[in-house]
Amino acid sequence: MNILYYDCFSGISGDMNLAAMIDLGVSPDFLKTELAKLGLEDEFSLKTSQDSRKGIFGTRVDVELVQQHEHHHDHGHHHGHDHHHRHEHRNLKDIEELINSSDLNDKVKATSLAIFKRVAEAEAKIHGSTIYEVHFHEVGATDSIVDIVGAAICFHELEIDQVWCSSVELGGGFVNCAHGKMPVPAPATSEILAGSPTTQGAVQQETTTPTGAAILAELVDNFSDSPRMAVQKTAYGIGHRDNEIPNVLRVQLARTEPAATMPTVPVRLLQCNIDDMTGEMLGAALDQLMEDGAMDVHFTSIVMKKNRPATTLSLLCAAEDEDKFKRLIFKHTSTLGIKSIAIEKTVLDIYFDKLETPLGTVTMKNAILDGEVIRSKPELEDCRALARLHGIPLSEVYLQIGKVREI
Repeated sequence: MNILYYDCFSGISGDMNLAAMIDLGVSPDFLKTELAKLGLEDEFSLKTSQDSRKGIFGTRVDVELVQQHEHHHDHGHHHGHDHHHRHEHRNLKDIEELINSSDLNDKVKATSLAIFKRVAEAEAKIHGSTIYEVHFHEVGATDSIVDIVGAAICFHELEIDQVWCSSVELGGGFVNCAHGKMPVPAPATSEILAGSPTTQGAVQQETTTPTGAAILAELVDNFSDSPRMAVQKTAYGIGHRDNEIPNVLRVQLARTEPAATMPTVPVRLLQCNIDDMTGEMLGAALDQLMEDGAMDVHFTSIVMKKNRPATTLSLLCAAEDEDKFKRLIFKHTSTLGIKSIAIEKTVLDIYFDKLETPLGTVTMKNAILDGEVIRSKPELEDCRALARLHGIPLSEVYLQIGKVREI
């Protein structure tokens, strides 16, 4: 699988994302040609340059707005909210019409609109209005349109199978916006990233903007701070500030190994040593734990301190059931402590089918490796039933089944 991995240790804004995509290999000319399909070329120009932060070199993008007023667009302020309201307001309907009537391809249109909708939904929730009434400080501005549609263009150009992302650093402190001073993260950012892993306070600045948050919320399939992947290429989008930590967005193109045909599952081995339960009690406990859904329970005879014969109880369960089975072991045995070992269990795929034999029908259990059946075995209980039915030894039943299968 081809993976695009966002490493947001210093957050993400719309322009950092565009810069990172260009640094990763999306042609700035291609991006400009596609953005021109919106018909807004008299409102902005896209400037790409090389820049660095703390010795990390990468690409920087400036969405330069054509000044309709005497206001100078202040780039010291990165993507704060303070300059957006100087530009004309478009609401969500306007933006939908703008995108839908363009010549952009359908996938890019759909992704762009989905990202805008996430911002609109968050703003509407915060301001207690509906998505079509919401007063867009963040979204109606031309630079947000460029950032969001640009993100969709780049994403579809890269042809990736999945987008993964680290925890997202949101920053700290306060930011100036149309409503006055707002806490970081801005309420819209919090709302958009609800349910996703985030960190805060690496710097006293806004590191993740609502636009950046919405891009991630729409594109990311999986959040992980320790992805298992082979990185092919790393790129950096340079932000518009210089903080104590490098103000960059790191993105990586990576591959994951194709999933092995042998599924490996994370399991827990729970163990305890018991020297004060009778054999009867232990037997009952094992039955109970199997009934409760353990993958496996077994006993090992050991000798403990003071030469006491004792028993180790070993129980295998799914990682997510660890807590449940610890409680059950405490409940059904006399142990006072349980060791837990994280292990991986590799299992062959199994499928069952029926085999007709002269003695009757038996269920066969087939084990599969790399798509081939490597072993087949008749189910014991079926064979025992046939042995009883015909009054013959179990070994004879196995013999008969073996003959049928050779044919």
